[in-house]
Amino acid sequence: MLTRIDHIGIACHDLDATVEFYRTTYGFEVFHTEVNEEQGVREAMLKINETSDGGASYLQLLEPTREDSAVGKWLAKNGEGVHHIAFGTADVDGDAAGIREKGVRVLYDEPRRGSMGSRITFLHPKDCHGVLTELVTSAAVESAEH
Repeated sequence: MLTRIDHIGIACHDLDATVEFYRTTYGFEVFHTEVNEEQGVREAMLKINETSDGGASYLQLLEPTREDSAVGKWLAKNGEGVHHIAFGTADVDGDAAGIREKGVRVLYDEPRRGSMGSRITFLHPKDCHGVLTELVTSAAVESAEH
């Protein structure tokens, strides 16, 4: 069951300048940064708030590290802006399977590693009214279950 908005992914050309904008304009501070080589992005997670299920909601700022990455291609085509929305779930595998059974294309056969050690998969935007949608099980949920 999807429990919250985990994050909203925003593609940008310059991660440092974008972080500075969100810091000075809204007072959001960086909670976590990393480079995800597999996805070809450098990212910063800005925590917005805690949630009732023990998770949090974030803005995820994404700068491509290479032009041929999914975010790099998207940025070249669309420019800076909202790239995707991510919903939190305690069971990314089960929820992805249930959504797949409803006819929505799930982009990964098996969830992959996401930000902060999470497990993620994406749903095809053409099946989600034009919105690239991510399902996320946070590392905290993963470690609590094992």
